[in-house]
Amino acid sequence: MNQQPLVFERHFRVPPAKVWRAITDKDEMKNWYFDLEEFTPEVGFTFTFTGGPSPEKQYLHLCEVTEVVPESKLTYSWRYEGYAGNSFVTFELFPEENGTLLRLTHAGLESFPKENPDLAAHNFVEGWNSIVHDSLRTYLEPEAQLNAK
Repeated sequence: MNQQPLVFERHFRVPPAKVWRAITDKDEMKNWYFDLEEFTPEVGFTFTFTGGPSPEKQYLHLCEVTEVVPESKLTYSWRYEGYAGNSFVTFELFPEENGTLLRLTHAGLESFPKENPDLAAHNFVEGWNSIVHDSLRTYLEPEAQLNAK
């Protein structure tokens, strides 16, 4: 059974070029995403990182860039070492009058083993909400954090 992809949208009050740099420059990514050893927005580029629900429970993520449209779209595969399944994460940027709409889509989660609760869709919902609506927002719009206090 194919599950609907997870979709997250957020408007940022910055131009698409700034959002693009945040999602494709490893030095910027480490400030809001994962600290990648290397990253290049180029089809075929492979990268790995470790992350998980707790310091004791970590997974090696194996990823490969599959689509790049500069300042518009970035897609990469997302799977786990030692586990079946493969999914795809897509960042799409849409210029808007006062900034950029970012749409993040994570498709293919149903391919992960059902018996592993760490790989359940609700964990991805929680993770992506935190990444897009908290971490990336705070990084791109630091003044929003100040106004919230």
